[in-house]
Amino acid sequence: MNRTRIVLLGATGSIGASACNCIRRFPDRFEIVGLSAHSNRGKLLSLAEEFRPKSVCIGSAAAGGSGGRFDGNVRVFHNDAGLEELVNETEFDVLLNALVGAVGLRATVAGLRKNKRVALANKESLVIGGDYITSLVRSGSGELVPVDSEHSAILQCLTGESHTAVESIILTASGGPFRTSPLDTFRDIRPADALNHPTWSMGRKITIDAATLVNKGFEVIEAHHLFDMPYDRLRVVIHPQSVIHSMVEFHDGAVMAQMGVPDMELPIQFALSYPQRLPLRTRRLNLAELRELTFFEPDFARFPCLGLCLAAGRSGGTMPAVLNAANEMAVAAFLAGTIRFDMIAELLQAALDDHSPVPVDAIEVVEEADRRTRENVSKLISDWTRN
Repeated sequence: MNRTRIVLLGATGSIGASACNCIRRFPDRFEIVGLSAHSNRGKLLSLAEEFRPKSVCIGSAAAGGSGGRFDGNVRVFHNDAGLEELVNETEFDVLLNALVGAVGLRATVAGLRKNKRVALANKESLVIGGDYITSLVRSGSGELVPVDSEHSAILQCLTGESHTAVESIILTASGGPFRTSPLDTFRDIRPADALNHPTWSMGRKITIDAATLVNKGFEVIEAHHLFDMPYDRLRVVIHPQSVIHSMVEFHDGAVMAQMGVPDMELPIQFALSYPQRLPLRTRRLNLAELRELTFFEPDFARFPCLGLCLAAGRSGGTMPAVLNAANEMAVAAFLAGTIRFDMIAELLQAALDDHSPVPVDAIEVVEEADRRTRENVSKLISDWTRN
């Protein structure tokens, strides 16, 4: 049997590390032909030595770094533009896009245009360019398979079911580290506090998004596009144990849930092998030890960013792209100590209030909205901190 050729973008992040474990588990089934890293040149060199890809891409922060050279047979691309070039010029079967942020959009589109499977962990691709991406898929360009644990859970629950039988989709959220914190303490939250997620181990940016529930709002927008589900049939519930990863409610009243210990290797491996399910030796869910599964409606006063995400999704067009750009800027400023935690929502609201959405019918439309938003939010941050 021919091995499945994989391009792994974001190879040195948390998703990338888990993906490499899945690929190591089945050396006769999978092979890596392309890798990328933004800044961790040393780790990328180590992975390239192990997996012997045909192509790699290194970001500007790593391009001039020391610590060795790639094998002379490896084609090396550079910077954000190199990600798209790597996808276009490397022969592969599956693109696993584990990039963080809007930078992942062009790579996702390039993979679909090559009529390949895109295993999507870069949720921003669908948040900012969902209308355009789904139009590509509907026209017969490529295949999208979700990697996020929530969307993988939904896909697993829907397998073998008729789309017309679905009444609603329910995405679960842990609630992050501040689910029960008094509201009057939010202005004093430090980056170290927000990075202390109770159930998942993720990258810094995504962990902050989980603390504000922006991550869950993005996942609702993503689910809207992935499963062609209107927003009034998409729900969020807080589930602190992170055992049920999402649920599907059918029109006969049945609710199907996918359960498991919090471990990203399961959805990653499922996306690579879908529709086949490969064995995975990992910690198993022990129902007798669970004691309780609890669920709560989200508190929009505590998590205003979730409401902003849902409003931006319903507005459509370029509004989610503006939301994402403002959030990337706000999170970076918070992690740098420039703004307070509670100011993230204020920046998102200001950016959305300042924008009139237009239809997303080309990548360039998204990129222009992204560029203008970053300029405006950067000025806002500067003005706020100066005052």
